[in-house]
Amino acid sequence: MAAPPRPAAVIFDAYGTLLDVQAPVARHAARFGPRWREVAAAWRQKQLEYTWVRSLTGPQHHEDFFLCTRDALDYVLARHGIADPALREDLLRAYRRPDAFPEARATLEALRAAGVPAAILSNGTPGMLAEACEAAGIAGLLDAVLSVEEVGVFKPDPRVYRLAARHFGEAPEAMAFVSANAWDAQAALANGFGAVRVNRAGEPDEYGLREAGVPEIPDLAPLPALLRLGAT
Repeated sequence: MAAPPRPAAVIFDAYGTLLDVQAPVARHAARFGPRWREVAAAWRQKQLEYTWVRSLTGPQHHEDFFLCTRDALDYVLARHGIADPALREDLLRAYRRPDAFPEARATLEALRAAGVPAAILSNGTPGMLAEACEAAGIAGLLDAVLSVEEVGVFKPDPRVYRLAARHFGEAPEAMAFVSANAWDAQAALANGFGAVRVNRAGEPDEYGLREAGVPEIPDLAPLPALLRLGAT
């Protein structure tokens, strides 16, 4: 299924797609030395693992995304033998105010100019997302910021993706879903969206996305042309 031309709305994942999840560690790279990239990757991997395990083990185990992020950081710091409470607090503070990718704002501006609504659908809490979008300078370019906390379960649960259809009153097939996480793109595709994968690192195909016709772009810059926003 290809991304629909001139979609009724474009739904973005936040962390890793619009917002750079490595930026919080990169800001403090000097305090880690050459292993900062390893720490950033491990933090992200453990963060996602915690969301999946909590979703799979039932609603009584749900913990919001900031708490999963905090717990994941505690694990990674302990795993690397880093006992620095000040660094821990600096990293958590930085995670609440990550950088947007350089092309994110221009892409959202192009959607706004074309009259196509743009929204975030994210694991983040409403507070986290509001703070992050404001700090990144993209809050005014979004028509909605949707959090999984409305349904109390994390992606890739189907209930999460239904939030976008419910908010816009559109069938998933009428909307595009853009994510840098292959598993997220696969889930969006499975739930009827026209999925687009952002593959910044040139990673191999996953979940048969290419065979399924899911467009793949190296960053967000080609998205307006892909969605034919200049067409009438």
